[in-house]
Amino acid sequence: MDKQALLDKTKETLTPLETQNIVGFLKTLSVKSAMEHPLFLVLILLLFVFGIVKRSKFVLLALFAAVSIMLLVRFFAPAEGDALSASSTLPFAFGGLAIGGALIYFIFIKAE
Repeated sequence: MDKQALLDKTKETLTPLETQNIVGFLKTLSVKSAMEHPLFLVLILLLFVFGIVKRSKFVLLALFAAVSIMLLVRFFAPAEGDALSASSTLPFAFGGLAIGGALIYFIFIKAE
C-alpha cells in the first residue's frame, strides 16, 4: 500500500471525528438517544470496570450519580410542551433528593 492510499484511508476513517460532526452530534443528542448509543454504553462499562479494579469510591459514585440522574430525567421529567404540575414535579424532586442523600451518605457518613 503506497503512502497516498494510506493517507486517503486514514482521512476517510477519521472524517466522523471532525469537530463539526461531533458538535452536530452533541446538539442533536437527547437523554434517550445517549442511553441507547453503543459508544456511550461501552464508556460507562469501561468506567465501571476501572472503578471496580482500582476500588475508586469517587469513580463509582460519580458513575452512580450520572446514570441515576440520566434515568431520573428520562423517566420522570415532564415531556416537552407539557406544563409543570405537582404530579410531574414531585417524583423528579424526590428522586433528586434520594440520589443526593445516597451520595452524601456514601461520601461523608459511611466510613471504610
